[in-house]
Amino acid sequence: MTYTTAIFYFFAAILVFAGLRVITARNPVHAALFLVLAFFTAAGLWMLLEAEFLAITLVLVYVGAVMVLFLFVVMMLDINLDKLREGFWDYLPLAGFVSVLLMVEMALILGSRHFGLEVMGTPVPHPADYSNTKELGRLLYTDYVYAFELAAVILLVAIVAAIALTLRRRKDSKYIDPAAQVRVKRNDRLRIIKMQAVKKPQAGEGEA
Repeated sequence: MTYTTAIFYFFAAILVFAGLRVITARNPVHAALFLVLAFFTAAGLWMLLEAEFLAITLVLVYVGAVMVLFLFVVMMLDINLDKLREGFWDYLPLAGFVSVLLMVEMALILGSRHFGLEVMGTPVPHPADYSNTKELGRLLYTDYVYAFELAAVILLVAIVAAIALTLRRRKDSKYIDPAAQVRVKRNDRLRIIKMQAVKKPQAGEGEA
């Protein structure tokens, strides 16, 4: 066994352990921290595959931004864990069936027929001037351009749906429509009123 294989199994064991702890930890903060550990170990595996750009992106985007946001939300919200666990065992049969189905699908896809060492061996070492960022961009915008654009449309629809579902307008709050403000005219806001001149009485006038 080479040192690369030993490092792979080391990172893989940590990744599997962290993934299991994410779904079994009772404390949501601990689950989020185990997810951070899973992201770091996955980045280490990508480094072994000479995908440095993907590894750095995983650490910066998911660990540095997404997980920090998750931790802030979990720590700032007062989550009632006892209420969340109510009815857990009622959904266990369905969850077990879905889990077994996913494991069978992964076994069929990741079997030796498609992902074995004979089909996908150790990556060939690249020269020092090789840029995997450039290669990733070439693949995304040539071979997988339709899938990339489809994923972008799906994410856009998800963002719009999330905004539409979470948007709540309070009846007791004041709301200004920008379109109505743009369409306003001068006569809608300004009215000129003619008034008779009023002369201020001088001192001593009007007294008997």
